[in-house]
Amino acid sequence: MIPYGKQQINQDDIDAVVEVLRSDFLTQGPKVPAFEQAIMDYTGAQYAVAVNSATSALHVAALALGVTAGDYVWTTPITFVASANCALYCGAKVDFVDVDATTGNMCPSALQAKLETAKAQGCLPKVVIPVHLCGHSCDMAAIAALASEYGFYVIEDASHGIGGIHQGNKLGSCRYSDISVFSFHPVKIITSAEGGVATTNNADLAAQMELYRSHGITKESHKMRRPDEGDWYYEQHALGFNYRMNEMQAALGLSQMKRLDYFVLKRNKLAELYRKKLNHLPFSWVDPLCDSQSARHLEIIRLDDISIRKQLFNEMRTVGIQVHVHYFPVHLQPYYLNKGFRAGQFPVAEDFYRRILSLPLHPELTAEQQATIVETLVTFF
Repeated sequence: MIPYGKQQINQDDIDAVVEVLRSDFLTQGPKVPAFEQAIMDYTGAQYAVAVNSATSALHVAALALGVTAGDYVWTTPITFVASANCALYCGAKVDFVDVDATTGNMCPSALQAKLETAKAQGCLPKVVIPVHLCGHSCDMAAIAALASEYGFYVIEDASHGIGGIHQGNKLGSCRYSDISVFSFHPVKIITSAEGGVATTNNADLAAQMELYRSHGITKESHKMRRPDEGDWYYEQHALGFNYRMNEMQAALGLSQMKRLDYFVLKRNKLAELYRKKLNHLPFSWVDPLCDSQSARHLEIIRLDDISIRKQLFNEMRTVGIQVHVHYFPVHLQPYYLNKGFRAGQFPVAEDFYRRILSLPLHPELTAEQQATIVETLVTFF
């Protein structure tokens, strides 16, 4: 099977993990701070907080922004469920904003219209979470302008996006947001096996996220009520979680960071080749905004004829090509239907979902494998 996504692990990655296994620290050692610093150096963000998954990063980000019962958090329907679930973990209410028909990203016009209605009804969101689908940046300048006007926080779900650039800014720089979140799952741009990072330019938010990732515990004497208790002493100041990234994950991520730009370049070259070979077929591409370099986590096509998708999916899977669909709209998941959402609420997202198919795209994809994918698509149509 030609996978839709796959990690690239080399000997340097293996050696980095083995070095940790032979060291004194398997957790809470020097590698996590080193990985965080590498993320800061790359993105330009002032702070980075490493955790055990992007889901955890979204959760601590929402907690740091004070999301709680009675608050509203808005995100996009075209995303993995974690983008919405993080708000529910905090006791907040979730709602969705419809997407742009061509990018699948949160539509600023739809957001503005929804904000106008919410303002009149007295239920503006506390946080909005745009998602950079495929690693293509949302129109963050437009979303940030609305955040300033309507007074909400912004968490960029950049799980797909490390290595991407928009308007000269690396995704994760937080130029247009309060917090950005990356994922390092094996199918993402780089991997730490599992893991995530939240970046921010706000020292207080960084401190809060650090607190929440480790049981709400601090050992910093200047923050303690009993600073003279002794060197063994620690204090719990919040109800936190065990969301720490371990040293092996950080070592792998740190090693992978050295090849990040290569991974992004390879993914973009593969995307260019797909377009060169397939532009005559009856589908369109989900492409990044102008003035952007996408991290190209996913390669999504939009079929002109929605009736053929299942047949195309099945035929490609039958010949060993792992096409996929990203994503089934979150508001139509049974859990969210039980919360009162219904089909037809976000029609652009629902139509987008019915048309899309993800083609394999990753640095390990060979020329022969890509040629097989191209030939299969050409033959089908």
